Amino acid sequence: MARELHLNLFIHARGHHEAAWRHPAASPLALTDIAYYRDVAQRAEAGLFDSIFLADQLALAEDLDHAARNWLEPITALAALAGATSRIGLIATASTTYTEPYNLARQFASLDHISGGRVGWNIVTSWMATAARNFGGAPPLTHAERYDRGEEFMQVVTGLWDSWAADAVLDDRAGGHYASPRRVRSIDHAGAHYRVAGPLNLPRGPQGRPVFVQAGSSDTGRRFAARHAEAVFTAHMEKSTAQEFYADLKVLAAAEGRAADQILILPGLSPVIGGTEAEAQRIWRELNALTDPEVGRIRLSNRFGGFDFSHLPLDRPLTVEDFPDPSEVQAARSRTEVIIGLVRREQPTLRALLQSLAGARGHFTMAGTPEQIADLIEDWFSTGAADGFNIMPPILPAMLDAFTAEVIPLLQRRGRFRRAYAGKTLREHYGLTLPPSRYEG
Repeated sequence: MARELHLNLFIHARGHHEAAWRHPAASPLALTDIAYYRDVAQRAEAGLFDSIFLADQLALAEDLDHAARNWLEPITALAALAGATSRIGLIATASTTYTEPYNLARQFASLDHISGGRVGWNIVTSWMATAARNFGGAPPLTHAERYDRGEEFMQVVTGLWDSWAADAVLDDRAGGHYASPRRVRSIDHAGAHYRVAGPLNLPRGPQGRPVFVQAGSSDTGRRFAARHAEAVFTAHMEKSTAQEFYADLKVLAAAEGRAADQILILPGLSPVIGGTEAEAQRIWRELNALTDPEVGRIRLSNRFGGFDFSHLPLDRPLTVEDFPDPSEVQAARSRTEVIIGLVRREQPTLRALLQSLAGARGHFTMAGTPEQIADLIEDWFSTGAADGFNIMPPILPAMLDAFTAEVIPLLQRRGRFRRAYAGKTLREHYGLTLPPSRYEG
């Protein structure tokens, strides 16, 4: 059977370019209006995307004055979107650092039932110091501590989702038996971070458990993904690093006893699409002209754990020595490595770097025609760089519409993308097997 290309839509603000909220082609709806998300989700479903994804942030950003980055809490929003869609997968971020395992397990099991088996969980180990101040005020955990806590978190929630056998609910009205107690078991977890008795207080979901998604690309993050992730959202600014990441993660997954096709690698792609290359470049220039360099400087500082870049002039070429050592950064370490890799290769000015990151925060950006975008997708897919893409339109819904109207038909004619949904669940869209329960039998 031929490999199938997978496409996820990452819904972020009014688009992934940081100035998208100001662009006339962006949606006029408020970012707190569920109608906005419903509209974009339905457009993605009409385009036959595998899934949509809502990210999360657990603190108010410092660039509130000049950036539109506030949105609805994603798990709540997905519950509404489940009723507004029928086939597309629904993925939300939730933190292992600042969420109780029992609550998260209940929420995602409920969403899986509500949606008919279309839910995925993007697993994050939150790192922002501002988030730590909102959850008890203790100092932020180190990179290693976050992943250590995350590993135990995964043991607990997986146990809870497994605590009901698939056939536990009898619903025998005549005999008077709703569920079989023998098919529902406690987990009695007692670990370094959590003590959870279980079982979960609702039955096993249609998918067994949500599809596990993860985005860490550091060494620790890769090994965590190899053990747990079924889809990986990753950031690469060139194909060669994407190929290295792809090959390495498939090897790591095999070492964990997992099949290569049960972990999908989906690099981020933010396409600016025009009828001609010149038109696409014009839109790109329009967006960059609307950016505020100081907003970009704040975001760059946050990426490097609060490092102060205020002393750097905007128009001097950068060197690696202008940045802290990524191995010492306790924030999103993989993204810092992407940024430093770009600086090492291209020696951009700070202004140019900030404009590059404004497009999609370190993901691959491209301005071109539909044919050029389709060519890039097919090239990466066929040369060991991707199993599909996390599509990050720079302007929503305009660039999503251009992608579904112009790029997807090209991929379909080339035999790379579906012409209709074949399955009903996110697992079926992604070609993933149903996970067995550890308590079956």
